[in-house]
Order: sequence, then C-alpha cells, then structure tokens
Amino acid sequence: MKNKNRHILITGCSSGIGLHLAHTLQSYGYNVIASAREKKDVDALTQDGLRCIQLDVSDSTSIQYAVEKVLHMTGGKLFALINNAGYGQPGAVEDLSRDTLRNQFETNLFGLVELTNKFIPVMLKQGYGRIIQNSSVLGFVAMPLRGAYIASKFALEGITDTLRLELTSTNVFVTLIEPGPILSHFRQNSLNMLYKNIDSRSSRFRKTYDSAITRLKTEGPVVPFTLKPEAVAKKVLCVLEIKKPKARYFVTFPTYLFATLKRILPTSIMDYLLTKTSKVENKSS
Repeated sequence: MKNKNRHILITGCSSGIGLHLAHTLQSYGYNVIASAREKKDVDALTQDGLRCIQLDVSDSTSIQYAVEKVLHMTGGKLFALINNAGYGQPGAVEDLSRDTLRNQFETNLFGLVELTNKFIPVMLKQGYGRIIQNSSVLGFVAMPLRGAYIASKFALEGITDTLRLELTSTNVFVTLIEPGPILSHFRQNSLNMLYKNIDSRSSRFRKTYDSAITRLKTEGPVVPFTLKPEAVAKKVLCVLEIKKPKARYFVTFPTYLFATLKRILPTSIMDYLLTKTSKVENKSS
C-alpha cells in the first residue's frame, strides 16, 4: 500500500477520537504507533492489534523515552505527529487552584509542545512532515465553567499559528483540527476532574455545577449536531493525503457556526449567545 512507509504517532489513544484515529489510519495502510498514558491501556491497544507505546505527555522523562522508542521503531523517521492527548478540567475561574490550572496546561499544552519540538528536527532533516493538533471549538470561543480547558486550547491555537509561520518555508505542515461535539469519553473524564479538583458545594456556582454534573453524567449526545469520531478521522485523512493542507479544519456544525459568528457579531451579542448556549446545554441534560 502507498502509505506503508509513512509512520504516524498518535497521542491519547486509550479511547474516543485517538482510538478511532489509530484504527482508521492503520486500515488505510499507515504505520501507526498509538500511545496511551496507562500501561493497562497500552496492553489493551496492543491486544487490539495496534503498535503501542506508553507515553505521559505531562512527564518529560516519559516524552524523551517515547521519542527514542518511536525513532528506533521507524528507522529515525516520522511522517506525522497527531497531538490528541488531553482532558477538560471543568470549573469556574474563581474556583481553580494554581495547581489545577497548571496540570491542565501540563497535559494540553506544555507536554504537547515539548513532544512536538522533539520531532521537528527529524521532520526538517527528512524534508517533510505533518503536525496535527487536536483543538476544539473552545479554542476560539469561551463558555462559562470551562476556563482552564479554554485557556489551554486558546494557547494551543496561538502557539500552533506561530509554529506554522515559523515552518512556512519548509515542507513541514502544521494544522489545527477543530472538532466540536464528538461522541467520546471526554465528559466522563471531565466529571472525574471536577470531583477531584473543584469544591462545588462551597462555590457560588453550586446550582450551575449541579446542572453541569447531570450533563456530564449523561450517556450519548447532550447537544445537537454531535458527531461520531469518524468525522474527525475524515478531516485528519485529508490533512495527511493532500499536498498542502489548510491551517484549520472545522468538523461539526457548531465549529463552523461559532467561527462565523465570532467574525461578524459584536462581542456583547456573542457573549449573550455563548452564555445562553451554556445554560441551554445544562438544562437539556
């Protein structure tokens, strides 16, 4: 197959988008190396027919070990790095401790940048490469009680735009994927982080947290236009297979909608719509 010599590393493959990407890209003939933070997930992925390594992007030692192992497995080359690992930390900004905010950035930004920087020299030396960052609709619009996650994704968008400019004269392309609502384990993971790091009972947002917890516990779609992970895979395949990928690929209707509205509406009206959307989302659950 035409992709047999194209090695791809994907982070955050224990479930959801990452898991689906690993299987989909492997089915298209790519030499996929999936990664996961926990050994039990690595074992499960391996039993599921994937090449997999253990990688905790919040740990520099783990990153260095993983990079060395990947390059050993691929003969020193890497066609694409897909930065998918991450989680959403719920909580009002005033309820976030410094450590909680730092941990969100360690996974969603700092580790991602460190890992990416390890592979940029490899891609420049070989003369080609793709760096794909999994962002979010919340990488360019804000909603209440998601400040840590939103801040990390806004930062990801900024540093990715900068990196794209710095690599303009090369054959290494940097692309953002903007998913929006996708079926995954994201809400369950967010619920766990809310329980772990937020004292919702003592917050002035206690009632809002109660609604948010109900939403996070709900199985299946909780907002309209939720798509399956296949929709993300379709965009990623486009980035991998066309000659010159675009800077951004929107996936779901909400990402297209809010990107357009942000360009044309005054901030006050945009704030009203986003606040209203958040309230409706919590009530609908």
